[in-house]
Parts: sequence; structure tokens; C-alpha cells
Amino acid sequence: MGSVGVLILVALVGVFICAKARSAGGAVAFAALALVLFIATPVGAGVPAAVGTFMSAFDQAATPALNGTQQAGTSGSGS
Repeated sequence: MGSVGVLILVALVGVFICAKARSAGGAVAFAALALVLFIATPVGAGVPAAVGTFMSAFDQAATPALNGTQQAGTSGSGS
């Protein structure tokens, strides 16, 4: 897996070439390929868990506002 960095670089170059040529589909495909290759590396292995944690925190913050209820323990008075 030593050449994954080169493959990611080639995919990013492909993104820029497709974007310059105004080929949105090709740019999206190369970007998805670069993302998958990055997640396959040990450095990017934590990305899915970080995104999941962020989405969970966002959901916990947004659900009371969408339901019209307050979370337990908050009075809204600020003191």
C-alpha cells in the first residue's frame, strides 16, 4: 500500500483536469475515488467515525428545536 499516496495525487489531478474542462461528472468520480483511497489509509481511517460523531452531536442539538421541546435541565433563563 505504499503507492496509495501516488494514486490519491493522480485522482486529485484528475479532479482538477475535469473541473477545468467543465466535466462535473468526471470531477465528482475522481473526487470520490480520492476520498475512498484516503479513507483506506491509516491516516484517514478515523474519518468515518469523526463524521458519525459530528452528525450525532448535530442531531442531538437539532432534535429539540425541531420538536418544539427543551432538553432536560435547561431553563432558558441563563442562570
